[in-house]
Amino acid sequence: MNKTLIAVTERIRQRSAATRRRYLDGIEQLAGRKRGIERMGCANVAHAVAAMPANDKLRIVEEKAPNLAIVTAYNDMLSAHQPYEGYPALIRQEAHAQGATVQVASGVPAMCDGVTQGLPGMELSLFSRDNIAMSTAIGLSHDVFDAALLLGICDKIVPGLLIGALHFGHLPCVFVPAGPMGTGLSNSEKGKVRELYAQGKVGRDELLKAESAAYHSAGTCTFYGTANSNQMLLEAMGLHVPGAAFVHPQEPLREALTREAVRHALAITAKARYTPIGRLVDERCIVNAMVALLATGGSTNHLIHWVAVARSAGILIDWSDFSALSAVVPLLSRVYPNGAADVNQFQAAGGPSFVIRELLDAGLMHEDVLSVAGDSLRPYTRCPSLDDATGQVAWQDLAPESGDESVVRQADQPFSATGGLKLLEGNLGRAVIKVSAVPDDRHTVEAPARIFTTQEAMLAAFKAGELERDVVVVVRFQGPQANGMPELHKLTPPLAVLQGKGFKVALVTDGRMSGASGKVPAAIHVSPEALAGGPLGKLRDGDVVRMDAVTGALQALVPEAEWAAREQAQIAPEQALENGHGLGRELFAGLRRNVRAAEEGAITWL
Repeated sequence: MNKTLIAVTERIRQRSAATRRRYLDGIEQLAGRKRGIERMGCANVAHAVAAMPANDKLRIVEEKAPNLAIVTAYNDMLSAHQPYEGYPALIRQEAHAQGATVQVASGVPAMCDGVTQGLPGMELSLFSRDNIAMSTAIGLSHDVFDAALLLGICDKIVPGLLIGALHFGHLPCVFVPAGPMGTGLSNSEKGKVRELYAQGKVGRDELLKAESAAYHSAGTCTFYGTANSNQMLLEAMGLHVPGAAFVHPQEPLREALTREAVRHALAITAKARYTPIGRLVDERCIVNAMVALLATGGSTNHLIHWVAVARSAGILIDWSDFSALSAVVPLLSRVYPNGAADVNQFQAAGGPSFVIRELLDAGLMHEDVLSVAGDSLRPYTRCPSLDDATGQVAWQDLAPESGDESVVRQADQPFSATGGLKLLEGNLGRAVIKVSAVPDDRHTVEAPARIFTTQEAMLAAFKAGELERDVVVVVRFQGPQANGMPELHKLTPPLAVLQGKGFKVALVTDGRMSGASGKVPAAIHVSPEALAGGPLGKLRDGDVVRMDAVTGALQALVPEAEWAAREQAQIAPEQALENGHGLGRELFAGLRRNVRAAEEGAITWL
């Protein structure tokens, strides 16, 4: 086992000793109770089973059959979640065949960041995670379930479902994915059209044509953003049926894997293999997820989300833990925006199974962990297929070599010796930078700052030609307290254009980019945020800023005495009013007031 992996795991364990113990004690108390139907009053039971068919009532009440909860994020606004429409019927059919019953416990909200990108709705996106967690808890609060199947894929949905489920840590849980859409217009071609549009060289019609060719059918978007990073992390945590992440919605294997999810849930509900999610998700499991994220160049959103996930299980992690692991975890895959391939090519080249095997064999993951497939992570190194004779899923070992070395590589021949994630610190606060796609000569940028408080203002300056120089673009008042910490993807095309012209360009923001800054160096999630008194509020136009991903520095090169004497900039009253009003944003005012800092997971429930 890698020494750094052991050391980071141990310091997380020690740091979390008290909170983890309280959490596990709570699980033991709940796990020791009688089943819900047996301990509830008769009126409670009658309400719980009133809508069930007579045979199911008999099973659950008299025969004491296991009762599975479905928590679903189905809607047909999200292409990734549209396939879930028929899942409850399929799951119910399989559960009946296994002698169990099923109830849809709740639906949870699921918004598409692709739809709301750059629009007011994006200010609800991060907070939707905790809303989903609370909705999951509301569904499970009926407390009549023996296990849960969690149906979700996209950005905030999986972390929200996982946070909610961990607050019912005594329940065995299995996540059920639905798979990616087929490959459309390549991500690199789509990116080129976006840059041309930003320069005014193509019109809206051509841009829409390109976007529609990229996002074209049911299934998850095919770039390696937060949604597909979610799926990789769930495999690494042992919360999927092994190998389920990236099988297409229309493939017969997908239905078979969904049926397997029911069988796996029932298996870990039985006394002999009772595996509640709160025991499964321990310090080693969280570290495995962190390693998988780093080894695949996954979304930086998870430096926020997995802090919150871990806290839900009584485990305390921070960005220093991610940074320490990144220094020893090799980059084993290149999937857009860290390469040209999409997730379908990643899957064909070996996918999560290949990456997990390489990491385990290199001593960079904990193998002796609980999973929904047993007492080890090793089953997640095998690839599923459909046995034509039986119609059942069978798993095979992968070939030793990569199916495509331009997409995935063995641990002794990585794309990079490190995970490409760096913690930045200095008089501007703490931030993270993802450099796995950034050219080496751009890892250090030192240039005068140009400060904005909205994406729109920056785009206007770009179009006016005001940024045609070496520049550090600063977009502040974009943190959780200010406006819910929206993603700032509209900044990527113009910054890429400036960089392409040869200028030294970087972005510094207390907002999010989810790692989709790609080849542009970006210090993101700057914490504390400007609205909370963070030092980003002291920065002025023209101050020279040094962002150094080599040394880990994020520094305003201003004399110390002058810096100390500076007052904080204040958000304009009209911007503060705009941030909090319209399109439902008023309803989230309490969350903005109570939210913790980004490095604390942007948690609203503590």
